[in-house]
Amino acid sequence: MRETGNKGEGYAAEYLKNNGYNTLARNYSSRYGEVDIIASKDEFIVFVEVKTRNSRCAYSPREAVDIAKMRKITKTALCYLQEHPSTLQPRFDVIEIVTKANEPFSVLSCDHIINAFDSVL
Repeated sequence: MRETGNKGEGYAAEYLKNNGYNTLARNYSSRYGEVDIIASKDEFIVFVEVKTRNSRCAYSPREAVDIAKMRKITKTALCYLQEHPSTLQPRFDVIEIVTKANEPFSVLSCDHIINAFDSVL
């Protein structure tokens, strides 16, 4: 399961790069949790949660980003901003990756949900 997540994060990082984002950090951890990718583009510093599931999963990857997960990401983002002050506007995105079931990592879809949620404390 973690291997699929790592591959999904790698795919998402490449997707962001190809779409003009500059990666600032990957797998940034604080005492509150982890943010998969921190990137910047235009006037935004973007905290990205990557969710990868196979096509046989009963629910969409974005459904795994519940209020508790949003709270952890927000608190971790605040820690990052304390360590790395920025004049950029914070934004929270989700990248949802669906892969083929029972096959080596093969992406069926990649959906970038921009401004997926507001900060939650």
